Amino acid sequence: MRIDKFLTETGTCTRSEAGKAVRRGDVLLNGRAVRSASEQMDPETDTLVFRGEPIVYRKFTYIVLNKPEGVVSATEDGDVTVLDLLPEQLQRLSLFPCGRLDKYTVGFVLLTNNGALAHRLLSPKHHVEKCYRFAARSPLSDEGMARLEAGVDIGGYRTAPCRVEREEDGEYYRITLTEGKYHQIKRMLEAVDNKITFLERISFAGIALPPELSRGEWRYLDENEVKILEDHGKL
Repeated sequence: MRIDKFLTETGTCTRSEAGKAVRRGDVLLNGRAVRSASEQMDPETDTLVFRGEPIVYRKFTYIVLNKPEGVVSATEDGDVTVLDLLPEQLQRLSLFPCGRLDKYTVGFVLLTNNGALAHRLLSPKHHVEKCYRFAARSPLSDEGMARLEAGVDIGGYRTAPCRVEREEDGEYYRITLTEGKYHQIKRMLEAVDNKITFLERISFAGIALPPELSRGEWRYLDENEVKILEDHGKL
């Protein structure tokens, strides 16, 4: 792979910026200064340093972001999007949200540029679990929880069976789904004469929202978490 191509594919800089950095001596390949941005390298075995920072090559990027309220799960919008919360380097990688949370729902958003895996994870036939924590206008009765678990009509569509649990404090609940219809949880609560007042996705495909991430913060998925996603995608 050409060095300038490597630098652009990792989101490090543009191709023209790569050429300028090479001419300034800011790019090292295996410890030596690169003479030409067109020089070839092996991303799997060679070490490239750009302005003092080693550049890690990832064929695909996987990021978990703790979405704040008011931010849109989209790549472009008139409002602030989840991509706007990432540094400029990552915004160059053609990342997109795998599934969407509405503007007022917070929590776990998976960002990736692996379109094939994202498609499989969102496919209903793969039954990938999404868990949400929510609060409701009125306390949910055992009967109401049972109705939600069995499936309810949300306007011509009956939801699949799910799990609903009451947290110890009695104020919050957890619901685990394997599907993701438009505003599904809000519509499910309306079907049992209730209303969502707070909604947070706390896990996706068995990967929990990292407790150390404040709203608006992000981190790369680790190797074990990526393997979990890939294993789900094979089912």
